[in-house]
Amino acid sequence: MQDVKDRLEKLRVDAEDCELISKLATNPAKRLAFEALAEQYQKMAHDLEALIASGDIPGDLGI
Repeated sequence: MQDVKDRLEKLRVDAEDCELISKLATNPAKRLAFEALAEQYQKMAHDLEALIASGDIPGDLGI
């Protein structure tokens, strides 16, 4: 279970990093790409958090 919580924390950190990079990017295409990555990481973190809360975590999440 700790591995899953570690993965959740990593997803949150990655989302924050992508948000920061998108704010600092001067290239509009890179800004949009990192904004999209941040959104994806946030969604994955939210989905994983919901799985943890439900107690319905499969045996192998592939992580």
